[in-house]
Amino acid sequence: MGRWLVVATACVAIAVVCAAAARDHKTHEHDADQEEIPPEYSYVTCGSSVKMNHINSNHRLHSHKVTYGSGSGQQSVTGFPEFDDPNSLWLIHGEKAGSCPRGKQLKNGDKIRLMHVSTRKNLHSHLHQSPLTNQQEVSCFGDNGEGDTGDVWVVETANKGVWKRFEQLKLRHADTGKYLVATPNAKFGHPIPGQLEIACSAYPNDPNTNWATAEGFYFPVQTADD
Repeated sequence: MGRWLVVATACVAIAVVCAAAARDHKTHEHDADQEEIPPEYSYVTCGSSVKMNHINSNHRLHSHKVTYGSGSGQQSVTGFPEFDDPNSLWLIHGEKAGSCPRGKQLKNGDKIRLMHVSTRKNLHSHLHQSPLTNQQEVSCFGDNGEGDTGDVWVVETANKGVWKRFEQLKLRHADTGKYLVATPNAKFGHPIPGQLEIACSAYPNDPNTNWATAEGFYFPVQTADD
């Protein structure tokens, strides 16, 4: 019963995102088998709900109502092997409320928060140790998108310019300067068997700190005339 309740909650959350998008603006829904994208949807923008793909493992950044049994005890964040799970959707907000209007084009150096759509908690890090690799723990924290400075991440694009869909980037934790990382051989057992540990690494040149956006609901870039 509990598992079905989580799925139903996730579906409702996604429906809310889609309904808002359909009402106010056009969005572009991307699936894994789509290759061509209209030019106006080629960039990552504020207000979009996206899935983050770990390039080396092809796992999606993921969360769920499962807490860590050590460290902070907060909601866990993992790498999930399937692309079609709604618990891998993250809504892009600015560093502060109102700082990232919907459709604003994002670029290298911008500070963002990623809110987990299903549970409405933010991607977060702090000085607790991660359970498998003893790096810096990454969790989900806060309520309804409200948390603290540990929720802020700096976008580092490979091209040092605008954030383009599918292109490589890194996410640097603003408070600690460490980088979001997945370790392909660090896998959890029960109750989330096979899912990867997500942590923060002090080594920006580690190829396991490379990510890219994948599936999601994307708003086009808004201009002053829109």
